[in-house]
Amino acid sequence: MRTPTYHINKFLLILSSTIISLSFITSNVSAKEARYPEFGNGRIPQVLAKASEYMVSSANPYATEAGLRILAKGGSAIDAAITVQMVLNLVEPESSGIGGGAFSLYWDKANKKLTSYDGREKAPMNADGKLFQENGKNMNWWEALAGGRAVGVPGVVAMLEKTHKAYGKLPWADLFEDAITLAEDGFEISPKLGASILNKTNPALGRYEETWEYFFPDGEPIAAGTIQTNPDFAMTLRRIALLGSKGFYKGQIAIDIVDAVNEATDNPGLMTVADMANYEAIERPPVCAMYKAYKVCGMGPPTSGGMTVIQILKLLEDKNLAQYKPLSAESAHLFAQAGKLAYADRGKYMADADFVNVPVEGLIDADYLKERAKLIVDKDMGKAKAGTPPNANANWKDAKSPEQPSTTHFSIIDKEGNGFSMTSSIEMAFGSTVMVRGFLLNNQLTDFSFSEEKDGELVANRVQAGKRPRSSMSPFMVFDKDDNLMMVIGSPGGSRIINYVAKTMLGVLEWNLNIQEAISLPHFVNRNGGTDLEKDTDAAGLKEALEAKGHKVSVRDLNSGLHGIVRTREGLEGGADPRRVGKAQGK
Repeated sequence: MRTPTYHINKFLLILSSTIISLSFITSNVSAKEARYPEFGNGRIPQVLAKASEYMVSSANPYATEAGLRILAKGGSAIDAAITVQMVLNLVEPESSGIGGGAFSLYWDKANKKLTSYDGREKAPMNADGKLFQENGKNMNWWEALAGGRAVGVPGVVAMLEKTHKAYGKLPWADLFEDAITLAEDGFEISPKLGASILNKTNPALGRYEETWEYFFPDGEPIAAGTIQTNPDFAMTLRRIALLGSKGFYKGQIAIDIVDAVNEATDNPGLMTVADMANYEAIERPPVCAMYKAYKVCGMGPPTSGGMTVIQILKLLEDKNLAQYKPLSAESAHLFAQAGKLAYADRGKYMADADFVNVPVEGLIDADYLKERAKLIVDKDMGKAKAGTPPNANANWKDAKSPEQPSTTHFSIIDKEGNGFSMTSSIEMAFGSTVMVRGFLLNNQLTDFSFSEEKDGELVANRVQAGKRPRSSMSPFMVFDKDDNLMMVIGSPGGSRIINYVAKTMLGVLEWNLNIQEAISLPHFVNRNGGTDLEKDTDAAGLKEALEAKGHKVSVRDLNSGLHGIVRTREGLEGGADPRRVGKAQGK
């Protein structure tokens, strides 16, 4: 039972939650290494990483270093990825973990084979199009996000195990050791996590007792620099390490997940133990297209990321972007117009292809996109309308489905040249804020449209039993003319992920930037509305010129988390996003 002190401290925390602290806290505790430079203006210094054998770029130094240890032992890219994800779950719990889902690409160099894996969460079988409706009206999104209603059946563990069975080299159990050790011995709270807790990035953080006790011990938010342990998570990982995915999807862990989802009394869910036991990760064909001399490949449905990034690139293919500076009104204008056209198609046609006839080939058809590109002129086009790609159902309706930016991405190339690109998420920062056995559960079902229909026609991304919600996650790989892996890239950022990834790829392919320069390039994005320019960067200086072209411009924080690797003639080069606390490193 919660004591009066709990309620007093929680009240005081809410009063103080607007205070922002990004300072690095030091002490003499030996485990506290200087991993995180001070944030200063919101960015940390990042330099281009170089290596000759292998490389990892991820959102936290602990995860990068753990992945490198696996590669040094002779592990494959998927071996390292499992370790990286488990460590990220521990040290960056607000962004991803085994309570969420993911999409990934794997490049098997020996066999010149690229495949993709779908570990997206699924709606419970008892869910239907009225899941987020009360009294015939759509729920407020902020009311829907917390508790059990928005929790989809998690997919990360199943996806990683499926990939490991195909391409792993080291024993499954060995890949959990780093995360278990850190969970038991302690890890340093990063400035990003500390600030996310203090500022209650998710307004429901602390609503549920287990989450409150972990992130607010003694009623106070854990500060950056604190050494934190998580013995419950260590026990969970030990069980998964021993039993594989069945230790997660069946038995006591599964029962505890279902109970937590359904017993969130203020917003209960509909999940059953059968939903957990029947979850399957799916190997799917990647979505690829040529961009000039390069082959660019992403993930297909149920994420919209692969198709929409390819659309943006193809819409710009004949615009000669190289003639403009990367940070110029001309580049930003053309990029924004391509974004408008691509997001218009995304909203209407893209959803889970197991439930909806998504015209994948039609959406990336070269002739269709050449015709659409004619709509790009020197003035802003206003709100773009969806086109009619080959084999499309023109009756589908668009309805909004907000996506939040709390996600993570990591890129890996191993010493044999195999590559792995994985974007992983629990959706909103801290997900549903429901914590089970030391990890947070997702709120990914809010990525569905809350409306079943619009103007009498069905919405493609509506809730259906067993369906996977549309995503914007965009793990990508780029190949040269000889089909050699050239780039591994991806980012968090909600529905802006697509913009971040496309712009970074153009930075390398069009503007000859190295991967760190491309990642650090200030953001300009458009999702078929106003054009956003990144606050406190040189991009903000484009506002007047873009407004002269008819853009409605907002200058705002644009917090990506790009992590990428490029293979050059000299070897591997890696970049990490200065907007977060990540690290690219190799040997």
